[in-house]
Amino acid sequence: MTAADRRAESRHPTEGELQFSFDDPSRREVNGQLMDYSKSGFRAMHDYPALHTGQVVEFRHMLAFGKARVMWNRIADDRVETGFLVIK
Repeated sequence: MTAADRRAESRHPTEGELQFSFDDPSRREVNGQLMDYSKSGFRAMHDYPALHTGQVVEFRHMLAFGKARVMWNRIADDRVETGFLVIK
């Protein structure tokens, strides 16, 4: 069974700018690119490798804004992919 088979929600590929920010441990704003979204979350590419699982960020992209929790990170060279769960 693949990861896509286990997903409860469909992902929709998209492209667009994303901004997220957080205050943990200090104020930081990060720009990135939205890669896909679902009903409850989204995946983005950015260049900030220090995000950690469970961290809460404020986000804004072309489809929504609010708060999201970092669920996972995949780091390869200077590229970071992060999966976010929208919580508010």
